[in-house]
Amino acid sequence: MKAITIHIPDSIVESEFEIEMALASKWYEEGRLSSGQAAEMLGLSKRTFIELLGKYGVSVFGYDFDDLKNDLRDA
Repeated sequence: MKAITIHIPDSIVESEFEIEMALASKWYEEGRLSSGQAAEMLGLSKRTFIELLGKYGVSVFGYDFDDLKNDLRDA
């Protein structure tokens, strides 16, 4: 695994875990990481990572609320 340094403005008051989780969940959502890879990146179990995804607005099923609304409208 690579280690990187990110300089974040002092006005951003987030824990290191929150920042890493935001990045991992975004990459998971984009399909760049599997749930297992994202969990490993964070030092979590796959189950815990999946349970936390909702807090970050990411669907485990790759289907968001807007998609559902559009499907219902078009039905």
